[in-house]
Amino acid sequence: MAKDKKFVQNITSRDVDFAQWYTDVVKEAKLCDYSSVKGCLIYEPNGYAIWEMVQKNLDARFKETGVQNVYLPVFIPESLLQKEADHVEGFAPEVATVTRGGFEDLEENLCVRPTSEVLFCDHWQKTIKSYRDLPKLYNQWCSVVRWEKTTRPFLRSREFLWQEGHTIHATAKEAEERTQMMLNIYYDFVTKDLAIPLICGRKTDSEKFAGAEATYTIEAMMHDGKALQSGTSHFFGDGFAEAFGIKFLNKDNELECVNQTSWGLSTRIIGAIIMVHGDDSGLVLPPRIAPIQARVIPIAQHKEGVLDRAYELLNKLQASGIRADIDVAEKTPGWKFCEQEMLGIPVRIEIGPKDIEAGQVVVARRDNFEKIVVDIDKLEVELPKILDDVQENMYDKAKDFMDSHIDTAVTMDEMIKKFNVQRGFIKAMWCGSEECEEAIKHETGGAGSRCIPFDEEHLSDTCIYCGKTAKHMVYWGKSY
Repeated sequence: MAKDKKFVQNITSRDVDFAQWYTDVVKEAKLCDYSSVKGCLIYEPNGYAIWEMVQKNLDARFKETGVQNVYLPVFIPESLLQKEADHVEGFAPEVATVTRGGFEDLEENLCVRPTSEVLFCDHWQKTIKSYRDLPKLYNQWCSVVRWEKTTRPFLRSREFLWQEGHTIHATAKEAEERTQMMLNIYYDFVTKDLAIPLICGRKTDSEKFAGAEATYTIEAMMHDGKALQSGTSHFFGDGFAEAFGIKFLNKDNELECVNQTSWGLSTRIIGAIIMVHGDDSGLVLPPRIAPIQARVIPIAQHKEGVLDRAYELLNKLQASGIRADIDVAEKTPGWKFCEQEMLGIPVRIEIGPKDIEAGQVVVARRDNFEKIVVDIDKLEVELPKILDDVQENMYDKAKDFMDSHIDTAVTMDEMIKKFNVQRGFIKAMWCGSEECEEAIKHETGGAGSRCIPFDEEHLSDTCIYCGKTAKHMVYWGKSY
């Protein structure tokens, strides 16, 4: 670990005050800043670069399945938003509305996009005529506005960045398959690229997306034991299509409604990266998502030949496809090491006069602070292996943490006691009643249902709350 402690001294220990630790890391790593508009963020270069990597990696996965990117307006006529009753009821408390344009009152209020289902429906109602027009597989990268009362950087803000996918299909079977496909893409991306382990499954009816028949979710566990809903995929059936009149002529020349899906992942995933992998020295970024994978740090750079050799090394790394940079600022090595650790750069490469003489470099890993001496001529071959090992180790470490913080309970007394003394998730049986679901959340101090897993375990025959016949095993936990 770096000896210069200035950055570290500015960070509260995560085990002392996790919320303050999170805020300190966001600030010291210069990920985002508060704007003059309450609840809205300024994404600084370090934070936006992570989002760009998310976009790049996810967008490639989407396009491999035939998805095309589009862009629809940020404004939604109020009457259009109100067409689907469940949908508007679910979003009404969070909708921001424009009532004037310039100096004139608008003839109809315009809602600032909280999500875009109704805009896509309005477009498709005008353009879809035949089964030959289907499916439509669209996605847009955009921002949305939801008038949140309590905000936190990345986790909850009034305007945030995300992608929202929208598709329509000729049959419910095709739509359900696409819903599951996109959930699997999120799962693959978050576990493999972000090194974050997940539980996944179906949301209960009270927790599903407004207007959906079914919502599927990936849930990550943060270091404080709370859940973060990290991506969702929704099956709408033909509910929106009925409301908006999106019909097509099938192969038998009969009119049918389309079946619809939507799916989304937002910048709150950056919050997950921070809270799953970060430590008391700052960020720890998985190599596959890190904007900079390796930082070259010259030691005694004022000495002849050191900078030349350091730049030569940098050029070779970049030419080999590694995202690398160099720190030649007039600062002490300790300061530079500490800054690299704060920013979460997966490895740093130390090279000084003695290293050059010995034909080696020192590779320092961010995940475990291990230092590895590598032959300078073999670095291009060895560094990708080290980065792969860092990625794997980060996932394994997070998976071990999550697994060790998942417990079971068969009575309410047991569940309450366990939530009072330990953090994490608890698996328990549930009868399917929303009243029991709400009562469990209340009596456990906020531990709601996270999801019904696809592979349910049978823990007992009865609901943990009411004692009636259980229908599902549910993961329960407090969440952001």
